[in-house]
Amino acid sequence: MKFTFFIIAFFVIGTLSVQAQTTQDTLDIKKVALAYIESQHTPNPKQMEDALHPRVVKRSVFKNKKTKKDYVSEYSAENLVILAESYNTAGDKFPKAPRKDLKLLDVSALTASVKLIADEWFDYMHLVKTNGEWKIINVLWQYNKISEHQ
Repeated sequence: MKFTFFIIAFFVIGTLSVQAQTTQDTLDIKKVALAYIESQHTPNPKQMEDALHPRVVKRSVFKNKKTKKDYVSEYSAENLVILAESYNTAGDKFPKAPRKDLKLLDVSALTASVKLIADEWFDYMHLVKTNGEWKIINVLWQYNKISEHQ
């Protein structure tokens, strides 16, 4: 009985020590994820660039109206920086108090998964910690209204 308790306690404690999420990691991950959306709210290409890993890819699925075939749309780091510079220059793409809810789905020593819920869409983001900094390396997104993907 004592041996069983010891084994269970060992695995529970061992599992806890594997989790590498620190308070600073949590703050840094949230900061990077928010920089991604806030750089679009108030056009700021530098803020976007700082949040991205150079090999980031942003993807979503759309349907071609003419052929009715699905295809995957992809954006690179360069596309996202240009998006941050140009998307909301007139200030009319977001509400005055835009939604930017974050959910940390999983965090380990070098990787993290985050869900960002914005006004018209949501993004699933993967982040990597390289050279001591968290950066977005993958984004998979979808409009809330599936009809927007047509």
